Amino acid sequence: MRQVAALMVGLVVLALGAGDSLARDRKQVREPATQLAALPDVSTPTLVTGLAKPPIGWVDFCKDHMGECDVATVEATALRVDRQIWTMITRINREVNASIEQVEDIDHFGVLEKWAYPIDGKGDCEDIVLEKRRRLIQAGIPRGTLLITVVRDEQGDGHAILTLRTDRGDYVLDNKTSRIRPWQDTGYGFVKRQSQQHPDIWVTLDGTVSPVMTAKH
Repeated sequence: MRQVAALMVGLVVLALGAGDSLARDRKQVREPATQLAALPDVSTPTLVTGLAKPPIGWVDFCKDHMGECDVATVEATALRVDRQIWTMITRINREVNASIEQVEDIDHFGVLEKWAYPIDGKGDCEDIVLEKRRRLIQAGIPRGTLLITVVRDEQGDGHAILTLRTDRGDYVLDNKTSRIRPWQDTGYGFVKRQSQQHPDIWVTLDGTVSPVMTAKH
């Protein structure tokens, strides 16, 4: 699982550039047409610069959840969003943020780093990202458009967010705010994330620090 075949890695490297091109999804997800959320401001894709090592927390998570990591390689695509899909994504993002008590791993598990689903209603940023990713996949959002991402936050500390790749650009689902923002509006420095083709392959980002975060919770 953790050892990706050389051929697949080669294909991924060739596809990294193509991964930034926006394509239409084959799946369509629908939310009841009431109180639809407005579509977000147009964003841009984040810039991939090469391959990266997966975080140790992800590696250990995959040992306990092999079925979620040992999956088929998929084509890089971007989610085509409309107001119904965006309403559903916004709702799930808010529900997870509101339902999970934020607790650091050392207080929760007695270790410095552990990625796990917050089944007891408690978790840190990585656990909240995992839960959002799981619920959105269950709701029909393609796995390859939901990418766990490592950043440096406003204080320069390590932080995990969920990047959503769409036909309008890349957006951030964050436990620090329930507003889904274009990645360049976060004030974060972008370090690395999952590739679109396979969750066990990670790619480096260009480290761009976006403008200072001004969004309200």
